[in-house]
Amino acid sequence: MLDASLKTQLKGYLENIRQPIELVATLDEGAKSRELETLLEDIVALSDQVSWRRAEGGDIDARAPSFAICRDGEDTGICFAGIPLGHEFTSLVLALLHAGGHPPKVTPDVLEQIGGLTGEYRFETYFSLSCQNCPDVVQALNLMSARNPGITHTAIDGALFPEEVEARQIMAVPSVFLNGEPFAQGRLELEQILAKIDSGAASRAAAALDAKEPFDMLVVGGGPAGAAAAVYAARKGIRTGIASERFGGQVLDTMAIENLISVPHTDGPKLAAALEAHVAAYDVDIMNLQKAEKLVPATASGGLHAVVLENGAVLRSKSLILSPGARWRQMNVPGEDEYRNRGVAYCPHCDGPLYKGKRVAVIGGGNSGVEAAIDLAGIVAHVTLIEFDNQLRADAVLQRKLFSLPNVDVVTSGLTSEVQGDGNKVTGLVYKDRNSDEAHLVALDGIFVQIGLVPNTEWLGDTVALSNRGEIEVDDRGETSIPGVYAAGDATTTPHKQIVIAMGDGAKSALSAFDYLIRLAPVEEKAA
Repeated sequence: MLDASLKTQLKGYLENIRQPIELVATLDEGAKSRELETLLEDIVALSDQVSWRRAEGGDIDARAPSFAICRDGEDTGICFAGIPLGHEFTSLVLALLHAGGHPPKVTPDVLEQIGGLTGEYRFETYFSLSCQNCPDVVQALNLMSARNPGITHTAIDGALFPEEVEARQIMAVPSVFLNGEPFAQGRLELEQILAKIDSGAASRAAAALDAKEPFDMLVVGGGPAGAAAAVYAARKGIRTGIASERFGGQVLDTMAIENLISVPHTDGPKLAAALEAHVAAYDVDIMNLQKAEKLVPATASGGLHAVVLENGAVLRSKSLILSPGARWRQMNVPGEDEYRNRGVAYCPHCDGPLYKGKRVAVIGGGNSGVEAAIDLAGIVAHVTLIEFDNQLRADAVLQRKLFSLPNVDVVTSGLTSEVQGDGNKVTGLVYKDRNSDEAHLVALDGIFVQIGLVPNTEWLGDTVALSNRGEIEVDDRGETSIPGVYAAGDATTTPHKQIVIAMGDGAKSALSAFDYLIRLAPVEEKAA
């Protein structure tokens, strides 16, 4: 099951287990149960602190294959229904370590908050092994289960339990249920989950943020541009903060990255983790899971720029770097919002496995759309790709691959006009042929939207100059229309939205802002 290299790595990790743990498996006669049994045998062979046995009647979980993690003869509340390899292998390793007494890498305050939760919380998460967003949710809920006896969590591979997926009408992953009821969909950080079940968490966090001293340089946004800006600012020895809705930004939704110079291949979650680790290595105040709601320039806030957060807290700084990034562009047609996560999806890598053997559409004929269609064609029964232009815009090599696939139809000059459904899930879409104005109905089960990005700049209002596309206008130094406020990355008018360009943008803007601060200091002293 595990190759020699992976066994060597796993053996090293398992040496950190401090107390014995037992894996209790529910198995049947199927091939997947035999695979799980092989995996458990591999794990047990690598550590004398780990053992496994078959579940007895009425023991632990009725799903097969599945296994629970026990400690001191007691169920930790952590259960995997399926075989946690792929993106979930790290979740398995961390679950074993945390159940075995290895301390998690979270702050004491968060651990205290988890331990202080009262009541019974029975979580279930449906994931797919190809989803890069699922592990964060699985790992957070596993950690909570390991630290609080009132919390349990079962991570379920939807591909192995299609009847449950169908019964619960799960059309996007990760999908989380709490005590049998829908709780959340999509990527969630540990702190976000705690905030949803701990009613006082948000107000405590807001008060702590509001009490912070002003920064010399505050970065808003934690993608490649924001991370680079924070590193360059901190290296100057000035008081630096970075506030981000989710550290990593759009990178977290990127599967394969092969054009970051000097790094031949990586994926989004790995790069995001590396960015955060690099920033954390410096004296930077990292404020994750914080959404900016309003900018108040220095002229209207007593000499300091102010950023008002969604929770009401206000962060103040002498200079700002705006790097809010971008998000997937929507079709803005009837039915899209109604059926979001119920057939309308934006991440083919995450949600594609849920449509195995079904018919889907991909909207968009650029590189992202064609790559999505190629990936999905290996999973689903049929793909219809719809492009607005009269020709595809993807690279020629991708187009050749696409047109070689027997289960793909390509429609050009097609304007998607409506998403149709039965009230619970998508049943089809309507598009108009732009050459003949004739409307066509395509019966299908899922729609993957891949039509580019839109900048996250609505919260800025009219405080800084924006282009007609909503991008922040910047000069060659990264300066905006407001002195002391700079911008970088995909939300700006800088052409070519690439990770390596965003990183350079962030570094340049931080250096420009530092130069601004140096020139500002004599003015402040004179005014005093």
